[in-house]
Amino acid sequence: MATLTDLQKKQIAQAEEILFSGPEKEGFAKELYFGRFRAESVFPFPEVTGADKEEGDAAVDRVKAFCRSQIDPDQIDRQALIPDSVIRGLGDIGVLGMTVRPEFGGQGMSQFNYCRAMEIIGAHCASTAVFVNAHHSIGLRALELFGTDAQRDRWMRPLTTGEQIAAFALTEPEAGSDAGNVRTRAVPTPDGSHYIINGDKRWITNGGIADVLTLMARTPDPSDPDGKITAFLVTPDMPGFRVVEERMEKVGIRGTATGRLEFKDMAVPKENILGQLGKGLRLALTVLDFGRTTFGACCTGAAKFALERMVHRANTRRQFGKTLGEFELVKRKIADAAADTYAMESATYHTAALIDSGAEDYMIETAMLKVFASDQLWRIVNDCLQVWGGAGFFTDQPFERMMRDARLNMIGEGANDVLRCFIAAVGLRHLGKEMEGITKRPWTFYKLLTTPPPIPIKHEHLRFFARALSKQISRFAWACELALIKYREQIIDLQHIQARIGDIATELFMASCVYARLTGLLVNGTIPEPAKAHEIKTGMYYLRLARQRNEVRFNELKVNDDVECDALANSWLQHHFDHWVLTPDGE
Repeated sequence: MATLTDLQKKQIAQAEEILFSGPEKEGFAKELYFGRFRAESVFPFPEVTGADKEEGDAAVDRVKAFCRSQIDPDQIDRQALIPDSVIRGLGDIGVLGMTVRPEFGGQGMSQFNYCRAMEIIGAHCASTAVFVNAHHSIGLRALELFGTDAQRDRWMRPLTTGEQIAAFALTEPEAGSDAGNVRTRAVPTPDGSHYIINGDKRWITNGGIADVLTLMARTPDPSDPDGKITAFLVTPDMPGFRVVEERMEKVGIRGTATGRLEFKDMAVPKENILGQLGKGLRLALTVLDFGRTTFGACCTGAAKFALERMVHRANTRRQFGKTLGEFELVKRKIADAAADTYAMESATYHTAALIDSGAEDYMIETAMLKVFASDQLWRIVNDCLQVWGGAGFFTDQPFERMMRDARLNMIGEGANDVLRCFIAAVGLRHLGKEMEGITKRPWTFYKLLTTPPPIPIKHEHLRFFARALSKQISRFAWACELALIKYREQIIDLQHIQARIGDIATELFMASCVYARLTGLLVNGTIPEPAKAHEIKTGMYYLRLARQRNEVRFNELKVNDDVECDALANSWLQHHFDHWVLTPDGE
């Protein structure tokens, strides 16, 4: 059995300190790894009501009207620029500070209603959605959650109105999804009044146009020779702050200002530390939970737009004497798109409601939402373009732009392959801790015996789906236990296994959200019967689809070609291409 390297031991220790310090927190996704269905975490499915609904409806109407009249996504894409008038307008209608408390100039709205607004923007213009997400969901949110009263008083109000722009500067040449690899350094002056920062950041959304940035830098720490990451509030007027490139050219979301920044002997007052010294990475991970939720909302909006366009084309385009919608392969694309859009919408508003409820832990759930929504949107947009055929390939239709824009979602705020392993690792860590205790007390082995967990069945139409979901949750727990027994510490390096476990857990979470939503619809739904029947049919199809996809993953945990895959990849990694492929000079 392979032993852990010193680097792996250090990384595990860092993860334990950042993710698992403090009291143990319960969560729905974590419980799946133990074969449990935590019903109180998903029932009842959240819905906005009363004054909150009225406020949200009004905000959604304002955003719809503004998008239609003021935001031209094609022009933004062509010019690679979001006009100042759009930014000011977003501030005027309250989008740029929607969840911020009114005393700081915000609207004080719920995360649920904010996601409703972001869904509209995501459907209309991905560049604008990413700009708002970077400004509000990440940049401004860090100040709101971790800022001192003095820091909030100084910066919050102009940021909520759009008078100033926020950014979140984490990514570096060697630190992206590996957020712990930040190399930018912040060293205190002898008198301790300032920190001198040196380093560079790249691929920072809003970075080159921001007025206030949350900057991650490594500060000295007596317990760690490499130091700990600390968050600082910095402004571009500080000597030593340099915008190397304001708008890096890129394949999609071209309207966003993705910047490259450099800091050379930049003096930052100690009062500008955001949060606690050495706790910047935990701050970053907390803030990303909010950004991943609005990622889900934006992907949901774009998927709804693509689905509507797919249906329109299938109903109006005729080939071989039939409409496209009469062909089974087109029907499959439409059905799958509808089902997965319903699932991403369900999980988006479940996680938004978790945030609004003050829940202690939703770290895995937001990662699951981000991975699922971005993966499925990419497929849905591709299928939409396919249904449109040649017509969809040209720029008079929005689909080629949507494809370019959607590709970023699988990279930004944590690359999906990294998050798959993260989802698996966090869940397996908790299960592994319990199994470790049981090996020391064998008489408690019964704790590992998992039977299908009870899932509330409040309507007869859901009995089959409840039983199927329950069986898969039980099977998942056993699969996780067997993986830990078989591979032990080696599981850290087995990404094929981790990814399957992460994907199974994600699909179980999405299915649970859909199941809870269908329960509410069948028991308490007040919408007209035709719409109700249509929605139930969509949700039930997703539950079938999710079960089938997980069956494939379960089988692949036992029978797979992982060894052969790695061997072939290693062979190609050692292969020389110069005799038949032209590569860029210097490579």
